[in-house]
Amino acid sequence: MNQRWRVLALWLLPLAVALFLGWQLLSSGGRLAPAGSGGDTTAPRNAAVARMSYGRFLDYVEAGRVTAVDIYDGGRTAVIEAVDPDLDNRVQRLRVDLPGVAPELINKLKDQGISFDVHPPKSTPPALGLLGNLLFPLLLIGSLIFLARRSSGMPGGPGQAMQFGKSKARFAMEAETGVKFDDVAGVEEAKQDLQEVVTFLKTPERFTSVGAKIPRGVLLVGPPGTGKTLLAKAIAGEAGVPFFSLSGSEFVEMFVGVGASRVRDLFKRAKENSPCLIFIDEIDAVGRQRGAGIGGGNDEREQTLNQLLTEMDGFEGNSGIIIIAATNRPDVLDSALMRPGRFDRQVQVDAPDIKGRLSILKVHSRNKKLADDVSLEMIARRTPGFTGADLANLLNEAAILTARRRKEATGLAEIDDAVDRIIAGMEGKPLTDGRSKRLIAYHEVGHALVGTLVKQHDPVQKVTLIPRGQAQGLTWFAPDEEQMLVSRAQLRARIMGALGGRAAEDVVFGHSEVTTGAGGDIQQVASMARQMVTRFGMSDLGPMSLEAGNQEVFLGRDLMTRSDVSDAIAHKIDEAVRQIVQSCYADTVRLVADHRSCMDRLVELLIEKESLDGDEFRLIVSEFASIPDKDRFSPLLTAADLAAAPAQGAAVAETSDAS
Repeated sequence: MNQRWRVLALWLLPLAVALFLGWQLLSSGGRLAPAGSGGDTTAPRNAAVARMSYGRFLDYVEAGRVTAVDIYDGGRTAVIEAVDPDLDNRVQRLRVDLPGVAPELINKLKDQGISFDVHPPKSTPPALGLLGNLLFPLLLIGSLIFLARRSSGMPGGPGQAMQFGKSKARFAMEAETGVKFDDVAGVEEAKQDLQEVVTFLKTPERFTSVGAKIPRGVLLVGPPGTGKTLLAKAIAGEAGVPFFSLSGSEFVEMFVGVGASRVRDLFKRAKENSPCLIFIDEIDAVGRQRGAGIGGGNDEREQTLNQLLTEMDGFEGNSGIIIIAATNRPDVLDSALMRPGRFDRQVQVDAPDIKGRLSILKVHSRNKKLADDVSLEMIARRTPGFTGADLANLLNEAAILTARRRKEATGLAEIDDAVDRIIAGMEGKPLTDGRSKRLIAYHEVGHALVGTLVKQHDPVQKVTLIPRGQAQGLTWFAPDEEQMLVSRAQLRARIMGALGGRAAEDVVFGHSEVTTGAGGDIQQVASMARQMVTRFGMSDLGPMSLEAGNQEVFLGRDLMTRSDVSDAIAHKIDEAVRQIVQSCYADTVRLVADHRSCMDRLVELLIEKESLDGDEFRLIVSEFASIPDKDRFSPLLTAADLAAAPAQGAAVAETSDAS
């Protein structure tokens, strides 16, 4: 309502000024006083602009050149009609400033027979004169009041000085959330745990009759994009109770005590609407471990956390209020926040498996027009590790490509391009330089060939020379998503696969011609080899955890790093890592050199086609060597099979930064 009055005042003030001036104009008969006439509004609109001195005016009267005189403003101004001999005796209208209407002037005009008229100043009503005098001050005061009220409604305005402690939580009822459990797919285990919360809210007597208590809080834990916020909305939509939602960062302000005040206000509003749900997104912004900040226990964030702990489980009860929080960093949360009685349950919301991805794709493809040859199961197999947000983005990118290519339905080509773009980046222009293109081809074929011939390595899914993102060429492998544990042989196989590009450059072009294209591969190799030594105990140093416990400690204002590993052990770790990498690289060079003819054939074909899928690649390799039996990809297809149907393999994982 206040906003309507502000808008109305904004339009009424200038309208009132315009009406007042228009009324003044109409009341004067359409006439305005000449400039400098002191406010007389009876002078004609076409009043003279040329001036004449009073003495020259008297000379004109004596000479008989004046034909008419109109006297205004109590005898202080006159407009005359005079014959000007310098302008061929044309009649001119001139303005004359008079000292006053003296009898001598009147008698002189009578003696000369000049027609004259005296116009008395028009009197203004007292009320109108008072209004005119007060109009400007009133407008000024009104404008200041309007600006003050307007600024009070802005964030940080003067009027909000007493509103800092008010919670910014958004309030919604069931009809406004518009989300049910049927709209959330791919997280069936989490939905089952959260279904009990809905049952608590709908039929609490079912649990209280057997002595069960309603949980105080539920913490949703999982990587970004897995649907934690959507699950919270679904709980509110299913239970049909009031739903308060806000972010953890909204509690914290620069003023100490504001966050705690907002927590109190939030729970006060929640108690007035119980039973209800409170959803706090990204709770790690306010719930981090206490005592880790520079300000000790007196900083604003820790005071906010203390108030939140008190409200969740303090002396005053908050029955009927269930708090749902979401975070992807449970490791940094305060232990007091995680104990039973506050967040009684932790629900893990992980990336979906193949069945979950299929159900998510069914939800997001409801409003998408897919071609008949597109299989959602095929897309689910190609996208291991994708979250719900990733899959939604995948179908949206494919739809955008469909519209760009002016197609009526999304086909397999659009799906493949969308997957490649999400994983590796935007497609670039193919290389035209023959030498660089051949070098990159050998690099990528080296990756794929080693990954194909080593039994423990993931099967190759695609090899391409088309640049994407920062990579000039890429090799995709299809990881086994069902595999939870990785053996030592598999880690060595992955190291060899990563070194395949550098080994191919070394064998074909010589040791002095290797390029910087393997920079990213070497970083991955060093990381995997060091983890084998320090974390997994897969070296001659034995089954020991030798990882340097890098603990960040504050010394003054400098952030220092403390290592628990001695110099002697660190030297042995470096030697063990170096031994693993050198052994794997020697085996990789030997493998590439033994299959040089196969690699040359694959390079020629890759340069010609610019992309090879996994089945086509393995078919060529099978002509030169025996491929180890891998259970994680379908049997080899024949050339007729390749021509009849596209490959349907699982998706993606490794890229190369060959340049």
